[in-house]
Amino acid sequence: MRVLVAPDKFKGTLTAVEVAGHLAAGLRDAGHEAVEMPVADGGEGTLEAALAAGFRRVPVTVCGPTGTPVAAAIGLRDGTALVELAAASGLAPADPDPLRATSRGTGELVAAALDAGARRIILGLGGSACTDGGAGLLGALGARVLDAAGTPLPDGGGALRDAAEVDLRALDPRLAEVEIVLACDVDNPLLGPSGAAAVYGPQKGAGPAEVALLDAGLARFSRLVVRAREAAQVAGPAQWVFARGVQEWSAATEEAAAAVPGAGAAGGVGFAALTVLGARRRPGIEVVLKLAGFAEHLGGSDLVVTGEGALDAQTLHGKAPAGVAAAARAGGVPAVAVCGRCDLDPSALVAAGLRRAIALADLDPERCLTDPGPLLRRVGRELPSRFTDL
Repeated sequence: MRVLVAPDKFKGTLTAVEVAGHLAAGLRDAGHEAVEMPVADGGEGTLEAALAAGFRRVPVTVCGPTGTPVAAAIGLRDGTALVELAAASGLAPADPDPLRATSRGTGELVAAALDAGARRIILGLGGSACTDGGAGLLGALGARVLDAAGTPLPDGGGALRDAAEVDLRALDPRLAEVEIVLACDVDNPLLGPSGAAAVYGPQKGAGPAEVALLDAGLARFSRLVVRAREAAQVAGPAQWVFARGVQEWSAATEEAAAAVPGAGAAGGVGFAALTVLGARRRPGIEVVLKLAGFAEHLGGSDLVVTGEGALDAQTLHGKAPAGVAAAARAGGVPAVAVCGRCDLDPSALVAAGLRRAIALADLDPERCLTDPGPLLRRVGRELPSRFTDL
């Protein structure tokens, strides 16, 4: 058999590259051909998936979410740059700082991509520590957020309550020459009960009072961004990337800008990218599969193996295994999943395009958390014989 091995990470235990490697080793032990293609959905692990697909790693030291420098990187291939927000502005559960966390480091990665001559930038959104509406991202690219006295505000969503002006005049003009794609499955708006602060703020350490403060700051910031966008267009529309318009919304109104699907992604970084940078939002797994050449490798394959740490209800809503299964089904190739645990019943698996699922927890509940590699290799060896009906 020729098996295409396309798993996401097993969060907390193994990266997608490691999962794919263990499964592929088992398949080869049993005499089968295995093609390794680790995947991601735009969040953590997206850069690693791009590197596995042939992108070149370019190290960049940037501002971390709380201001401390972090070692990050971008991926480059044929004029396309892959920027993973989680690598620069990712959530650190041990040290949350919901009011001061910033997306500035992600903007610095975008700037590094521009410096490298990228003509297309794929920005993977997911796993952010910040709720700053992308103010830090824009700040790293030349924008300024000022208070009533004209003084630049400190980074972080908590400071946005004091914003009086957003100045986009010094925005990096190179942005007008690049295509920016958001690899993102989040469709939340920026504001309100379904917005960035209310839904994701508590995961980043924000209590009820902080969520309210962040949401109010985002509302204020979004109004100022739309006004600055309009003013900059009047002053010199040919200079600005957003003069092209944002495809996802038609009216340059404050309400439309904040309500566009995906504006609430990554603490509002989606809003800044869509509204100011003219980005286009695409499902993260679809972007990664295209980068990796999934369709080309699918031809001639007898089976696709995907998976992640936990197959559950969230898997069905844009997560990598569901995207891989859908693409495999469209190509007429059966797909199965390997996971740490499976909370989906057989009918849900079939509806997602998966013929079966093997959960490591059913094989060895303790070892699946402490040392899942050998279990994955064992599953790889046994996979074809388990699914003779495929």
